[in-house]
Amino acid sequence: MNIQQPISREQGDTNQSELRQAYHLQLDDDTKRLIEEDASCFLHQALSTPVMNVLSKTEGPFIYDLQGRAYLDLHGNGVHNAGFSNPYVIGKVMAQLQQSLAFTPRRYTNTAAISLAKKIIEIAPEGLNRVLFCPGGSEAIEMAVMLAKQVTGKWKTLSYWDSYHGTGFQSSALGGEEHFNIGQGPMVPGAFHVEFPNYYRNPWGLTNTEDIDAEYLRQIRIILQRNPDMAALVAEPISATPVVPSVSYWKEVQALCRRYDMLLVFDEIIEGFGRTGKLFASEHFVTPDVLVMGKTLGGGLMPFAGIVTRDAYNILQHRSIGHFTHEKNPLCCAAGLATIEYIEEHKLVENSAVLGDYLQDQLKALQEIYPIIGHVAGKGLHIGIDLVKDPQTKERAVKEAEWIMYHCMKEGVAFKIIEGNVITMRPSLVINKGHCDMIIAALRSALEKVGK
Repeated sequence: MNIQQPISREQGDTNQSELRQAYHLQLDDDTKRLIEEDASCFLHQALSTPVMNVLSKTEGPFIYDLQGRAYLDLHGNGVHNAGFSNPYVIGKVMAQLQQSLAFTPRRYTNTAAISLAKKIIEIAPEGLNRVLFCPGGSEAIEMAVMLAKQVTGKWKTLSYWDSYHGTGFQSSALGGEEHFNIGQGPMVPGAFHVEFPNYYRNPWGLTNTEDIDAEYLRQIRIILQRNPDMAALVAEPISATPVVPSVSYWKEVQALCRRYDMLLVFDEIIEGFGRTGKLFASEHFVTPDVLVMGKTLGGGLMPFAGIVTRDAYNILQHRSIGHFTHEKNPLCCAAGLATIEYIEEHKLVENSAVLGDYLQDQLKALQEIYPIIGHVAGKGLHIGIDLVKDPQTKERAVKEAEWIMYHCMKEGVAFKIIEGNVITMRPSLVINKGHCDMIIAALRSALEKVGK
């Protein structure tokens, strides 16, 4: 039975809007035909199929469509920190293929897997020195929570409303989004949620950071007092929006985790490997007990993810929490190691920090001119622009945000809208100042026209 539900815009722009239909009309016949063929083969999903366009190439910070148009991609599904089709990463994967070692059956290992594991331990926050790999982020979240449950002997979890941690039953239960839960029947039990701290949109109208933190922390304390049998608190250190919590907030959360003997799990699937101007976002705050990696770990070539945790939790020799066929896939591991090496050699973490500051400064200058920009926030090249109809009421400018998105695509800049009105900017870390100026020029053009 096909029951029509309102389409959530929490995780992205819907493919069923009038503006999407208008965008499709300007595509050439070959592209339209391929989109129709794609739609005839794949199950339809509100956020992916039918698709927006057909790509012919992805390279560096750009994506290219069949009509030869290039778009500076500020989304990339988070896999393109080292750039799309990175020649260094491709070369290392090809070299691995030429060794006739493209797969290692379970119960065996290989040099590529060991080298990547050692590298992750080397660069991870101090104290995290045991790794486990898997095919994707949802599975990595599952492994992290299974580990927490086994280590603590407890089974409940605490996470944040409207976060996204994947589409498995455990990961969807953690995420707390109706878009991924409704109609699925019972999710994994014991999943409790609180609100993520939001300093611009907090419901109390508070402006002082300490007062805002106190109210959000109060929610956690109430739940823990009544449910002390929590195995883990799972969170992105910086939200996807992004909202950047205070350092003191995460320090207090970590203290609560220790008080109630639960593990702090940071989901850095999006934010890891330089995205926030640090190699890992947790470096801005506190070191978690489990750090979850993904997306860029596969170098934009291979699907790959994993966790890194403390040696003290290496106590499950009698269990298996990551029994995956491609746990130590040498191609995936070669891609992961090459990506980290490229990020280090080309100082992409530093580039993210410098250009992130530059972009935010330019965006705040636009905010002075265009009141539709209600708020600008982020760390490094992980930036969000909250668009509003009125700066005082902060009413979300949903229609305007979508219009701006399609206008910027005409200008060669592609990004994603989440929560209906927030422009999210997560470009490749290989961009330069000229690319930042291109982003600002496209936005200025859109902002100048959107009200007209």
